[in-house]
Amino acid sequence: MKLAVIYDSKTDNTKKCADWIIEGMSKVAGVEAKGFNISAVDEAFVKECAGVVMGCPTYAALMTADMRTWLLTSAGKIGLAGKLGGAFATEQYTHGGATLVIQSILTNQMVFGMLCYSGGGSKGKPVIHLGPVGVNGNAEEFNGLENYKDNFLAYGERFAAKAAELFA
Repeated sequence: MKLAVIYDSKTDNTKKCADWIIEGMSKVAGVEAKGFNISAVDEAFVKECAGVVMGCPTYAALMTADMRTWLLTSAGKIGLAGKLGGAFATEQYTHGGATLVIQSILTNQMVFGMLCYSGGGSKGKPVIHLGPVGVNGNAEEFNGLENYKDNFLAYGERFAAKAAELFA
């Protein structure tokens, strides 16, 4: 079963989180997971996927303009309807609006006809209601993406397990 992570990344922080999600997905037997920057999406691969997770950095509590443009111009062309969808975001500040970005991505996924994943509290800790958030250490010295790695790994594994349950 194929799964994809599609992301926009400006400083490689979001890419790093995407890689962790892929690492978590790969823990589920039979999963082939790949990541793609929005500028280089392998459309043929994504069309064969059972699920797609999308993510981007947070800018002024919104998704990046590049991610929004990609969603409006390209995402609808890759056959997303019926696939499991998920979202994640990165931010520079603890309360930088990443949850709003995740909600916006999930809303776009529903418009495309995707089934949106949330393990919520049903999987225990770490509790990840809408999608994982990573806070980099660029602006807050006490923070750093490594503090959130386990959340991204868990999310990837849980997402892949749900996709396998639904589609394998």
